[in-house]
Amino acid sequence: MAPRAIFVGAPGAGKSTVGRRVAERLKLPFLDTDQAIEERAGMSVSDIFINQGEPEFRALEETVVADAIVNSVGIVSLGGGALLSPTTRKSLHAYPVIWLQVSASDAANRVGMTGSRPLLLGNVRGTMMKLLEERAPLYAEVADLVLDTSGRTARVIADEVISWLENEA
Repeated sequence: MAPRAIFVGAPGAGKSTVGRRVAERLKLPFLDTDQAIEERAGMSVSDIFINQGEPEFRALEETVVADAIVNSVGIVSLGGGALLSPTTRKSLHAYPVIWLQVSASDAANRVGMTGSRPLLLGNVRGTMMKLLEERAPLYAEVADLVLDTSGRTARVIADEVISWLENEA
């Protein structure tokens, strides 16, 4: 078993939205690893950060992502920080990885000021700029396809992903 495609990118890039569309159109299962983490932990990502801390969250994330990569035959969307793990980055090299890029402005507008994204509380735009700068090299390291989602609809991005996947098959 192997995932058909794995989406990576910053919060607000559209990984879950585009991933779901691609999965539906290809009639494949979709797995969002942040959702899988919440199900396994029995609490939200933000509650894990608050109650157990980021190191505990990252350890759980690494395990959930490893399970998803090994057991999925569909489309997988990784949390924005999943690639902070060298183990995760190394494991992705064997699979088709799509990096959805996004501008800090578009990402900040998409994620807003919700408590569901604990690393973005406070100055969302400034924090997003810092995250994008720090994580871009990690996304680039594993990406087979890079698509900018800024100012573009999920439908258009999904069309491009499906076209690429069909050409890769």
